[in-house]
Amino acid sequence: MPAFRIHPATADRFGDVATILNPNGNDRACWCLAYRAKPADYSRLRGDERAEHVRALCAADPAPGVLAYDGATPVGWCGVGPRAHLHRMTRSRTMPPIDDVPTWTVVCFVVRSGHRRKGVAHALLDGAVSYARSHSAPVIEGYPVDPGEGRINSSAAHVGTIGLFAAAGFELVEETKARSDRKPRWLMRLDLRDGS
Repeated sequence: MPAFRIHPATADRFGDVATILNPNGNDRACWCLAYRAKPADYSRLRGDERAEHVRALCAADPAPGVLAYDGATPVGWCGVGPRAHLHRMTRSRTMPPIDDVPTWTVVCFVVRSGHRRKGVAHALLDGAVSYARSHSAPVIEGYPVDPGEGRINSSAAHVGTIGLFAAAGFELVEETKARSDRKPRWLMRLDLRDGS
């Protein structure tokens, strides 16, 4: 399995963020804003406005995610940050917070075509954990889908799978009311306070 380099999605890497999140210049591309922006802002922003919004996020600290590189080529993205910065998560009825711990949350993965099934998502999740730890996050969580015995639609897999999170040391906490491809999504957590 190749080794991938992971870097925060800082302003100087915005071109690589665009390469992964909107490779075809689609005016309606999500840009990983669905969880981050207020619904009205998400609906209003289009094309270059979305791009500029994400560029501003990349200029802030913490950055809105991490990037994976195979050599000099950007091959993947993981959206991660403090749950308090993720507007949709702060108001979610299907994935409500379970306590008052100021957790970080992993919201999505994007791996470029031609680089899938090579361990990029695993490297991205490890990088997201390291990034959260570098910002003194006490806990990091995700809401991955449980594919059961079958496979899931690739568009539904953007939240990750319980197997991916379990391999990184996350523990199942509870099944949520959220669904992806009609399959349950679970709250999974990794406590960063014990040095793990």
